Amino acid sequence: MSKDEVKLKRKERESDSKDHKKEKRERKDKKEKKDKKEKKEKKEKNDKAKEPIPEIGSETKEPSTPKPVSSGASAVSTREFMESNNITIEMAEESNDKPPRPMLSFDELHGKIDAKLKDRLDMEGFEKPTLIQSCCWPVLLEGRDMVGVAETGSGKTLAFGIPALEYVIQQSPSKKGKAKIQVLVIAPTRELAIQTRDNLARVAEPLGYGVFCLYGGVSKGEQLRQMKEYVLPVHIVVGTPGRVLDLAREGSLDLGRVSYLTLDEADRMLDKGFEPDIRAIIGMTRSHEEGRHTNMFSATWPPAVRGLAETFMRLPVRVTVGSDVLSANRRVSQTVEVLDDGRMKERRLNSFLRSIDAQKTNEKILIFALYKKEAQRVENTLRRWGYRVSGIHGDLSQHDRIANLEAFRSASTPLLVATDVAARGLDIPNVEYVINYTFPLTIEDYIHRIGRTGRGGKSGKALTFFTDEDKAHAGELIRVLKDAEQPVPKEMDRFPTTIKRKTHSSYGDHYKELVPGKAKKITFDDDD
Repeated sequence: MSKDEVKLKRKERESDSKDHKKEKRERKDKKEKKDKKEKKEKKEKNDKAKEPIPEIGSETKEPSTPKPVSSGASAVSTREFMESNNITIEMAEESNDKPPRPMLSFDELHGKIDAKLKDRLDMEGFEKPTLIQSCCWPVLLEGRDMVGVAETGSGKTLAFGIPALEYVIQQSPSKKGKAKIQVLVIAPTRELAIQTRDNLARVAEPLGYGVFCLYGGVSKGEQLRQMKEYVLPVHIVVGTPGRVLDLAREGSLDLGRVSYLTLDEADRMLDKGFEPDIRAIIGMTRSHEEGRHTNMFSATWPPAVRGLAETFMRLPVRVTVGSDVLSANRRVSQTVEVLDDGRMKERRLNSFLRSIDAQKTNEKILIFALYKKEAQRVENTLRRWGYRVSGIHGDLSQHDRIANLEAFRSASTPLLVATDVAARGLDIPNVEYVINYTFPLTIEDYIHRIGRTGRGGKSGKALTFFTDEDKAHAGELIRVLKDAEQPVPKEMDRFPTTIKRKTHSSYGDHYKELVPGKAKKITFDDDD
């Protein structure tokens, strides 16, 4: 090879080397630019997720959802509204969307729901949404899954009911022909299920959409016949877990079209041992991929409820009004009378009722006994003293239960003696007094009992008889009283105040578990 050829080859190699280095440098520069861009986008994404909740009426980009909802302009900031009312709205960790803004008036539903439904709400004369309604409507009308944590009596039925009815209206443009069950509401007790059904029917049935209730204690065949012959096509079913599952398993109830599912008082149902039933029921409805919307409501946020949400809900929003730990309603004035002898209770009850002139007033007084026989005995004693009184407990037929509840609701019998079957979920307005004739088995039941008064933002009064037989609950009761800034009677000093800290999946640290193990399933055909 000549010298010229060698020089030429060398120049070609040098040129190739320069081109290779240039290409390598360009690739490096390109990678650095890409990394910087991704880092910037990630930072912007994180900053966006940390942004504060926007002011009501401010311009924000709504999440990409089936039906975006925004609140109207208001001078009150969302943050002020939420802080003053102890409200939190938490998005799922995987979501980068901002929390929907609360709706502060029924007028803000205009244009967000069907005009006929809005007109029906106007006819009902509602003044303003409750706190849970204000926060739940924007979430549920966007088609999101949701967990609502709030005390009973906070207006939860309409909180999930209005979005449920809007869903039915949009999915059922024609009410002719055979109806399919599209909405399923599961409640822990038949009394709560009946109450929920009645509240939903007030709004739904004038629009032509039937709401039917399924519960135990009556013939399955008779219930199915009534549902089949119902005056309106049944689009919404409210029921207890046991009866709904029984009918679904035997093929009498088709849940295959259910795409809007509500679990009401979820913590209560799990505490009663209904988790397997609930999971089976959910498995019979449409899946998330098929478009099911799921929401649940609970008075607390224990591990068992969290587990259910994580399993069956898709990026759920959690709305909490107040505390997610079980605590007494601060609007209830609590009085505890320590009695040396349990036989003194009857005399003290008579004395108290006379002191408030209960025979001449129509003030509603709810008296709790521990067992059916005790409830019946107290009811008979009150009737013998001349009081208008009725009872509700497991020995009564369903017909008598409903009749007695209605009599109490209307104050035609202003005194009602109940066992804990009525301790939770029932929304009976204007209960002036709750009397714990016998202390319940758990402090949780005590809190739920006294929660029957002081509802809807009103104040209430609770009187509790406490004896030596109840001393195991002294420490927990004192804690509840102090937390609610209520007086602790000096006589309580004689009882041990240590609290054995135990946890339970349904109640968390507040639950006193007497016998370790899984919750025992309780049927409501014979409630206590």
